[in-house]
Amino acid sequence: MPELPEVEVVRAGLDGHVTGRTIAAVAVLHPRAIRRHLLGPADFTGRLAGRTIAAAQRRGKYLWLELSDETNPDIALLAHLGMSGQLLVQPVGAPDEKHLRVRFDFTDGGPELRFVDQRTFGGFLVDDLVTVDGARLPSAIAHIGRDPMDPDFSVRAAVAALRRKKTELKRALLDQTLVSGIGNIYADEALWRSKLHWTRPTEGISLAKATEVLAAATDVMREALGQGGTSFDALYVNVNGQSGYFDRSLAVYGQEGLPCGRCGTAIRREPFMNRSSYFCPRCQRRSRS
Repeated sequence: MPELPEVEVVRAGLDGHVTGRTIAAVAVLHPRAIRRHLLGPADFTGRLAGRTIAAAQRRGKYLWLELSDETNPDIALLAHLGMSGQLLVQPVGAPDEKHLRVRFDFTDGGPELRFVDQRTFGGFLVDDLVTVDGARLPSAIAHIGRDPMDPDFSVRAAVAALRRKKTELKRALLDQTLVSGIGNIYADEALWRSKLHWTRPTEGISLAKATEVLAAATDVMREALGQGGTSFDALYVNVNGQSGYFDRSLAVYGQEGLPCGRCGTAIRREPFMNRSSYFCPRCQRRSRS
């Protein structure tokens, strides 16, 4: 699934193309795209028509559009891209994409916003905004922790929380209540940079190493963001349909059998939570504990 850099690329694009515009109508073309909105398509489209998009926001892997409305200003359109979701800005009248699920038209007659999702794991929810620790978030993601790009992110608090966990290090990095935004790709890259095996127990990790791996995750995500994110199979794209190219800079993720860029040892892959973990067996030795 897209991680922080890929979602941030989309958020920035939305901010530039739809903020300040008023939704005229919404067409739901596939019910799964709004399955999280339990009140159904009529309520979904009715709550959005006539609302002005005040801002495009993100926390971790989640993004949402704050909606301006005199009667209820505290609502948002929460989006999750899932495995293949794309939010595209397209000219009115452009041919429909094969997997178009939702279309947003605007009162200014300008470009549409389209949600395209081949695997239909992504979708939308109109949700209330709540205040948590000084930040306004959709209630459905109020439990999600701050991410390293958040100016109020506390490295000290995140390190302390990570060291209190009793689990494997990679599982802790993927815990979105602890630090949000890190997924399978950037966890593997951060662990390689820190020379830590993904099974390393968190309860025994030193303060220095815990700080190092979080710093590595922050660094690699910033680098990926600067290259438009990591795009596989042309799925993770910006609002103009352009792919990122950080996949060319990946050190271990998806590199099974290729030489480690640090020591030359062949990169290995191991099963992990119905996914995979990639690592260098020489640079990232498994903990004896």
